[in-house]
Amino acid sequence: RHVADFQLSVASVTEYSSSDCLAQDLNLQAQKLAERLKCDAVVSEISAGPGTVNFTINRELLAKTVLLQVLKDGSEYGLKSELFSTVPRQKAVIEFSSPNIAKKFHIGHLRSTIVGNFIANLKVALGHEVIRINYLGDWGMQFGLLGVGFQRFGNKDKLKSSPLQHLFEVYVQINKAAEDENTKKLAKDFFRKLEEYDEQTLSLWKQFRDFSIEEYIRIYKRLGVHFDEYSGESFYQEKSREVLKMLEDKGLLQKTIKGTGIVDLSEKKDLSSFSTVMRSDGTSLYITRQFLVISFRDLAAAIDRMNKHSWDTMIYVTDKSQSNHFQHLFQILKLMGYDWAERCQHVSFGLVQGMKTRRGEVIFLEDVLNEVRSRMLQNMASAKTTKEIEDPMETAEKVGLAALIIQDFRGLLSSDYQFSWDRALQSRGDTGVFLQYTHARLHSLEQMHGNEQLTDINVSCLQEPDAISVLQHLLRYDEVLYRSSQDLQPKHIVSYLVTLSHLAAVAHKTLPVKGSAPELAQARLCLFQAARSVLANGMKLLGITPVTQM
Repeated sequence: RHVADFQLSVASVTEYSSSDCLAQDLNLQAQKLAERLKCDAVVSEISAGPGTVNFTINRELLAKTVLLQVLKDGSEYGLKSELFSTVPRQKAVIEFSSPNIAKKFHIGHLRSTIVGNFIANLKVALGHEVIRINYLGDWGMQFGLLGVGFQRFGNKDKLKSSPLQHLFEVYVQINKAAEDENTKKLAKDFFRKLEEYDEQTLSLWKQFRDFSIEEYIRIYKRLGVHFDEYSGESFYQEKSREVLKMLEDKGLLQKTIKGTGIVDLSEKKDLSSFSTVMRSDGTSLYITRQFLVISFRDLAAAIDRMNKHSWDTMIYVTDKSQSNHFQHLFQILKLMGYDWAERCQHVSFGLVQGMKTRRGEVIFLEDVLNEVRSRMLQNMASAKTTKEIEDPMETAEKVGLAALIIQDFRGLLSSDYQFSWDRALQSRGDTGVFLQYTHARLHSLEQMHGNEQLTDINVSCLQEPDAISVLQHLLRYDEVLYRSSQDLQPKHIVSYLVTLSHLAAVAHKTLPVKGSAPELAQARLCLFQAARSVLANGMKLLGITPVTQM
C-alpha cells in the first residue's frame, strides 16, 4: 500500500470543534468529500482515510518536477520556495563563540560556535545580510594579573608560536600567587596603567590579543567558521562611561545604602525586580556576564552595533545560564528608550556533560579537533570498507566534525546532554558519520557511471515504492528549512537528512544502476544525484563539509 503525498484532516476545515463531533461523523464527511473531488493532471488519486482525505500526485509529474527542480536549483533548492515569499530580507547581527583570552575554551564556547555558525549559514542562504561577531573577553582585572604573570613567567617566542596555550599556562601559574598582597598590588597597577593607556603596558596587552586572535582564526578555519568582526570588552571603555551618564541623566540609576548601583526593572517601580550594574567601589564595570550584573559594556556594545550596522535583529548565542542576564539587558535598553531592544534575541543552549579528551578535560578547542580526528582515523583504519583515500587526515577531520555537530544538533538546543565519543562516531545509526558515508557512497556512484550532465532523461520509469519515498522526501525539504528558519533549531534539518540518508541507502540496494536498461539506469542515477545534492546542501547549512571519499 502506498503512502499518500498529501493529507487533509477534515476536522481542520469543519465548522464545529472536534470535541462535539464523533469520529464516525468525520469519517463519513471525509468519504463524502473524497467522492465529490475530481482528479486532474496533477492529482491522480483521491481516497478517504480515517477523518482524512488523501491525495496522490501523478507519479510521472512528481518525478519530473522534483528532479528537475533539484538539479536546476542546485545549492538553492528549497530556498526559493513560496514559503519564504512573505519573509522580508533582513540584516542580522549574530554574536557567538566569544571566548576569554588566557582562559579555557570550554565546551560551552564550542556549542556557541557551532550553533551561531548554523544560524548565520541559514540566514545567509535565505538571502539575509549577516554580520558575525566574536565578542572576546579581552579586558578586566584578570589582565592585570596576566600582565604581571607574563613579566614573571612569560616567553616572547612561546607567545608567538602558541599564544593560547602559553597565556593559559602563565595565567594558571600567576593565579597560584594571586592571594599574595604584593602580586595583588602589581596586578592592580598593571591594569590601572592599561586603563590610562600607558604605551608599554598597552603594547604587551595588544600582543596578547593579536596573537590570540591569529591563532583563533586558524583554529576556527578548521571548524569551517569565520567572523566578520573580532570585537571585545576592551572596545567599550569610553562608551561604557557614556552609558553610565545616560542612565544617570534619565534617572534610571539608583544607589543602595551600600553604594551599589542598580536599575529598577519592576512595573510598579517597587524594586521587586532590579538589575545590579555597579559595585559600591564603582568598579562593576569588570564583573562581566558570569554574575547577574549587567556591565555597562554590554549596553554600550548593543547601542554601538545599532549605530554602526542599523540591524533588523541581533542574536546572542550563549548557554542558558545567561538567560536572565539577557532579559535584564534588553529591559534596561528599553527603559533607556531604545525600542529596538525588542528585536534582540537570546538563543540559549543546554550544558554538555562528560566531554573529555584522552589527555583529560577540554582546555583548548584544538584539543577537541585533534581528538576527533585521531579517533576517526583509528576507526577508518580498522573499518573493512575504507578505500585508499587521498588525504586521510583531512577526511577524518571532516567526518569527525560531522559526528560532533550531529550529536550536538539532534535534540532541542536547550536540552542538556551527556557526550559520548563512541555514540558520536558510530558508523551505523543516526550519526554524522552515517551522513558522510551516504554522501561519499552516492558520490562514488556518480563517478562510476560517468559524471556527465544528465539531460533529456525519461524519469517516468521511477515508479518503485523506494524511488517514490525518496522523491516524496525531497519534495518536503523547503518545509524543513522553513521550520528551522522560524525557531532557529537545527534538529529539523538533522532528522530530515538522517531520514534522507536511510531512504537513499534502501534505494541504493533495491534500485541498481549497474546492469539496468540504459533509460532506467539514467533515471535512477538522476534520482541518486538529486538525493546527494540535497544531502550536501543540508549538511553545509549545519556547518559540515561533505566528503567524497571515505
